[in-house]
Amino acid sequence: MSLNDPQWGKRDRSGPPDLEEIWRNVNRRLNTIFGRKEPEGGDGGPPPTKPSFPIGGAGMLGALVVVIWLASGFYIVDEGRRGVVTRFGKYTETTTPGPRWHLPFPIEAVEVVDFSQVKTVEIGYRNGNPRNKVAKESLFLTDDENIIDIQFAVQYNLKSAADYSFNARKPDDVVAQVAQTAMSEVAGHSQMDFALYEGRAQIATETEKLMQAMLDRYGTGIYVQKVTLQNALPPDQVAAAFDDAVKAKQDRERQKNEGQAYANDVVPRARGQASRLLQEADGYNASVTQRADGDASRFKQILVEYAKAPAVTRQRLYLDMMQSVLGNSSKVLIDQKAGNNLLYLPLDQLLKQSAAGAAVAADASRPTQAPPEATVTLDPSRARELSRSRDAGAGR
Repeated sequence: MSLNDPQWGKRDRSGPPDLEEIWRNVNRRLNTIFGRKEPEGGDGGPPPTKPSFPIGGAGMLGALVVVIWLASGFYIVDEGRRGVVTRFGKYTETTTPGPRWHLPFPIEAVEVVDFSQVKTVEIGYRNGNPRNKVAKESLFLTDDENIIDIQFAVQYNLKSAADYSFNARKPDDVVAQVAQTAMSEVAGHSQMDFALYEGRAQIATETEKLMQAMLDRYGTGIYVQKVTLQNALPPDQVAAAFDDAVKAKQDRERQKNEGQAYANDVVPRARGQASRLLQEADGYNASVTQRADGDASRFKQILVEYAKAPAVTRQRLYLDMMQSVLGNSSKVLIDQKAGNNLLYLPLDQLLKQSAAGAAVAADASRPTQAPPEATVTLDPSRARELSRSRDAGAGR
């Protein structure tokens, strides 16, 4: 109330405000906002005491509020996403990409879930660095009662937006726990050497299948794309001892390979020698048998001829024998016209000695040329003297 008010000072300031005056001020302001003229009394006095409410303005305001409320239900689902619509907290439908509308809050609500994003859960390490180990997650017991340190990552995305939104409270934690459980079961059925070396790919595949089966059984709406093993090592506390054991195994394998290579070299050679000896024995057997058969046949033929002419046959056998004997011995021809026809000197030995001396002399003078054949010429007079000396010695 301003100081220019004519009623100033006439009212009791300690009493309550006039409600009718407050109501008139409110109506006046509403009429000013919505362009309505303020009603006047017939006598030019104050307005009537009956309050008038702007029904048209309130309706327009309510309609505007309703329009805004309904417009809040429009939403857009991007490509690669899904909209999960709930009515009073209960699942209603899953909407596809595009512009969509739902009953506004608090009747319905929508949650947009990303289907295209590939999420990764790391087990046994963090921040993509295998050196940031988490020992309580990466240690597993194998079938041969050894402890192995396995670090791996699980990549997954969504296949059911409704299941992902309502059946899993913390999907990342669920995936991590399922991954540890699946890896523990697979490692528990594997040997340590198999898990460390040749079986890494198989272990990853089996873990992926087991995880998918468990997640489907829980109804999480998650699809496991790939399980990747980063490291498979013995624990740090026994790494030195394990390296020694690995070296010993490698030495054993190397020695086995060397032994196998030696066996592959010796055994075929021994088999070849055995086969050659067997063939030589078979050939010798056949040769002796055939020679014996030939000798027997020849003896029978000689026996038939001997029965016909014994003397001639004996003479022929003697000549054949002398031919075979003399043909393999050294012979010396001596001129016997002038003297004794019997000579006891070992002329063949003299010939050999002379030939050896001539060969040594030739080697000394001409080492690159072959030695000529040695010949010995015996003087007839010298031969007669030697013969007489021999005869005299024989007579005494």
